Amino acid sequence: MARIPYFDLDQASPTIREMVASRPPLNIYRMVAHGGPSAEGFLALGNAILRRSELDPVLRELVILRVGALCGSHYEVFQHRRVAAQAGVPPEKIEAVLQRPDDSPPPAAFTALELQVLHYTDAVVRQVKAPTPLFDALAASLPHRQLVELTMTIGFYMLVCRLLENFEVDLEAGQPPAAPGR
Repeated sequence: MARIPYFDLDQASPTIREMVASRPPLNIYRMVAHGGPSAEGFLALGNAILRRSELDPVLRELVILRVGALCGSHYEVFQHRRVAAQAGVPPEKIEAVLQRPDDSPPPAAFTALELQVLHYTDAVVRQVKAPTPLFDALAASLPHRQLVELTMTIGFYMLVCRLLENFEVDLEAGQPPAAPGR
């Protein structure tokens, strides 16, 4: 059960109601709506990352799943397994990116670029600033816009995971319960 009640969307501003209505009926949106004007920015950034980014959707979803795993966010991992599959991430890559959050992803499962992106994700989540050789190698592989979008995606989904975990947002009715220890 969530730590605070979900927001009554009937009480939300017209902008929030419209933004939430355009999305799947997920509890994360009912919790974020408490944020008022901040929620508008949160929802707009999430929409831009998922719908208007130049970053390859497969890379994006591998990153989101990796951030969810590193942050221990069952809800995020659960929701983005489906999104990743819809984006074309093969099931074996979904499982591989989630396998070892305390260690590097298994190299045999990924392309060279995917591994670079996942190592960068690990570094940003764990160390804040990626080491120069890792950053430089990735900067040589991705256009500047995609590199910035990648870093914004990592940071945004760290925020999402922290909201989900700190407010103990429930999976929607009919979904499996959260992992033990949550």
